[in-house]
Amino acid sequence: MTTTHESEIRALLASRADAQQAKDIDRLMSFYAADAVYYDVVPPLRFTGIDEIRRGFLRWFDGYVGRISLETHDLTLVTGEDTAFAHMLHRDSGERKGGLQASIWVRESVCLHRSNGTWSITHEHISIPVDPATMTVWLPSDKDQLA
Repeated sequence: MTTTHESEIRALLASRADAQQAKDIDRLMSFYAADAVYYDVVPPLRFTGIDEIRRGFLRWFDGYVGRISLETHDLTLVTGEDTAFAHMLHRDSGERKGGLQASIWVRESVCLHRSNGTWSITHEHISIPVDPATMTVWLPSDKDQLA
């Protein structure tokens, strides 16, 4: 793992989180490759290409009144010369339309590729933990809390 690449990826992911929190769709989309694939927790579950991914993010943004809060935890990176992988947890919260105030933990894996010196997200996978006893979304206050 090269320190330079790791710092570049950390900066990209931090800037991406800032764009998500601010609902800045144009800045957010600048981090994705044109042919990126994004697996989400909402239908259609698989978004292919920048236009579909953009629509998915706009739908997510529309569910919130104001900013979205994202806390990144347990970020792990593996980088090579032109390929990098990251996985992390996010605590997603904010005022949702309809008054819902619950936070939710989201698991995320990201694959990136570097071309002409620029890193782009080529694949992203989001999942939400479920309570196996009830098969409902698990809404713990602490990421290490047992179900």
